[in-house]
Amino acid sequence: MRIIFSRKGFDSSAGGGPSPIVDGRPISLPIPAGAASRTTYRDLGLGDHAARASRERIGADDLCHHDPMFRPDGTCLFGQCGAAQTHLERQGVGVGDAFVFFGLFADEYTGERHHRIFGYLRVDDEIPLAAGAPADLVELAHPHALAMHSHNDVIWRGEGCTAGRASDALRLTVPGGPPSLWARPEWLRQGELSYHGRADRWLDGGRLKSAARGQEFVANIGQRQGPRKWLTQIIAAIRAS
Repeated sequence: MRIIFSRKGFDSSAGGGPSPIVDGRPISLPIPAGAASRTTYRDLGLGDHAARASRERIGADDLCHHDPMFRPDGTCLFGQCGAAQTHLERQGVGVGDAFVFFGLFADEYTGERHHRIFGYLRVDDEIPLAAGAPADLVELAHPHALAMHSHNDVIWRGEGCTAGRASDALRLTVPGGPPSLWARPEWLRQGELSYHGRADRWLDGGRLKSAARGQEFVANIGQRQGPRKWLTQIIAAIRAS
């Protein structure tokens, strides 16, 4: 089994600022649309949040890349392509694995920026799009179903949802930051996370200097129970209202 730490949402380069926490709830803002989209920030009820986070560079009627797409039925659709999808393939990611989505957020009281987990996806299905997108995904207007983004476009589908509150259990950044300095899970050891092979990333005190670049960080946990217990706890914290 593999756990994938998947970076998503607004940050300083995509969108211009962190996603907000509003009334205790983390709201991951989709990045601006770079290819096909039928969805505006207004459609998602995120127009004001996107404008504030981007310092008015993005408006309510701008198109966004609505992905990952969390559905009312408790499922998630997540598209990936290009180098990031190639990395997932090389790491052997497939059915039965789990994505934990994280991003840059701002504390609603102090404005402190930090990384936190905001959602998850347990993979039940991998849908290659090279031969065409299924009609139901086109109807849902998933951006990867509307037009090919790359030759290896894929949509990952399965159980998933977003966090209803900004639990401390979902925070990755150590107290005091900076955002990229994480309190790593106890089970995660040096050499077990893709893009994090350098020894100087693994610091004393259970800290990890997370990579500034890259979308998908993959940990192959095999049959180990410690990572599975952690994942169960993370999903429980996400699903708690």
